[in-house]
Parts: sequence; C-alpha cells; structure tokens
Amino acid sequence: MKLNPVYKRETTVSSRSFRLALILAIFNTILALVVLLNMYSVVERVKLTAEIQYSSFTNLYVFVAAVEFVMLMFIMPALTAGSISGERERQTLDILLTTTLKPWEIIWGKFTSSFGTMFLMIMSSFPLLSVSFVYGGVMIHDVFILLLCYLAVAFLCGSMGICFSTLFKRSTIATVVSYGVLVLIGAGTYAINVFALSMARMNIKSTYVMSVGGMADQTNSGACLYLLLLNPVATFYAMINGQTGDSQVIRSLNSWFGPHPDNFIMENWVVLSIFIQLAMAAIFMFIAVKAISPSKGKKIRKIK
Repeated sequence: MKLNPVYKRETTVSSRSFRLALILAIFNTILALVVLLNMYSVVERVKLTAEIQYSSFTNLYVFVAAVEFVMLMFIMPALTAGSISGERERQTLDILLTTTLKPWEIIWGKFTSSFGTMFLMIMSSFPLLSVSFVYGGVMIHDVFILLLCYLAVAFLCGSMGICFSTLFKRSTIATVVSYGVLVLIGAGTYAINVFALSMARMNIKSTYVMSVGGMADQTNSGACLYLLLLNPVATFYAMINGQTGDSQVIRSLNSWFGPHPDNFIMENWVVLSIFIQLAMAAIFMFIAVKAISPSKGKKIRKIK
C-alpha cells in the first residue's frame, strides 16, 4: 500500500522532535497528578470515616476520563490549525500544489499525522484509566465506547482546525477562530437551550395558566434540545452517565432542560451524536480540500 508522502514526512519529523515527547510527558503527567490526588483524597476519607466507598473509584474513572476529554478537545485544534497556514507562511504550499499530490492527499496527510499524535496520547493514557479496573465497576466495553467518543471529538476538532488553517493565512488567526467555533458549538448550543427554556417558562407565567409547582415543571427547551447532538460535551456527558448507571440519556438531559418525550433520538443519543459529529468533520475536511484547490493549480497539472 502506497504511504501518503505528506503523512510520512510529518510523522518522521514529529517523531524525531523533542516536541512530541514533551507533549506526551505533560499530558500524562497532568493525568497522573489527577489520579494520584483523587486516590489520596479517597484514602484520607477512609481514614476519617473508616468506610470504603467503592463508588469513589468509579468517580475516579469519570473524573480522569473527563479531564482527558477536555484536554483532547483543546489540544487537537492546536495541532492542526497551523498545518496548512504554516505551509503558506513558509511559502511552501504552492510547491506542494505543483507536485503530483492531489489537494485531498495533502489535507489527509496533514490531518492523519496530527491525528496519529492524538491517538498516541489517548493510548498512552489508558494505563492511568485502568487504575479503576482494580476495584471494578468499569467494563471493557465501557472503555471501547469511551475510546470511540475520544476519536469522534478528535476528528471533529482536528478537521475544524485544518479547515480554518486553509481559510486563513495566519496560524494564529486560524487557531483563534478554531477555538472560537469550538466554544460556540459547546457553549452556544447549551445557551440556546437555556434561553429556550427560560422563554417557555416566561410564556407560561404570562398566560397565568401555571399552577404552583405544576405546569412550570413541565416546561422544556423544545426542539432546541436536538442542537446538543452537535455538542461533543453533551455527547460525553450522556456517554459517561450511561457508564455510571444512568443509562437513560433523557433523564440526564431532562435534569437540565426540562422533560422531553422519549423517542428514537433519545434512546440512541450517543450513537447518533457521534455519527453527526463525524459528518460535520467530513464537511470541514471537504471545505479544506476545496479551499486549497485553486484553478491555477489545476491548469498547471493539465499543461504537464
């Protein structure tokens, strides 16, 4: 099988640099400190109460998984946001476009090299997550679903970074815009639901139909709830709640945005949201390919 030249070069350069080892060391050091501090607090609680609460070790798994998720979500755009704009700043992008490589091969090579780094970070952290296996409560299929959630957010954030790297000439601007859109997807969909819920409650109050403690509890954010399918944080929240015993996503989300009817989307929330986020990643990649496919480049290849 022919190896992508861009991927081969980027992987070779990154594996020989000190930067990759430093990123892995910092990433796993932070996770190790989180694990050790959490274990220390559990041990100190046992000393005070003389009771062992095994749920604390499940909480350890949840806490470490959440910290890793947040770190992955904010590291991946930084790895990809300068991939194409960096080539443009070094004035080497035009040289790449005049080679026999197609635009999608350049984009895919850049993306897979950054994704390989991210995948290495994920796999290197699994020994820390496996600490909770000693005490039970976490199954192998739970770790598999967690890995799938990690890969989905890495695809989304990475494709977002490489997309804006092609649209903007400067890596700094591409990085800022990538984080801005990521925050918009994460916090924006949540804010829309909060606003929709508050408006629904205000409408009920204005019509004087509400009974004390009655109708107000039945208000919800309506169809705005399904915007959270775009939100990787909501996906992780639903997935981790299912692993810790709350298998009904509707119960988890209803605690925030009011009661919603149970349906196919609610029953398959995690799978559908991962699929939608992968589709969004594909759209970002498509935009990135189109952005570096100038007509001049096509004419040059035709003349040759």
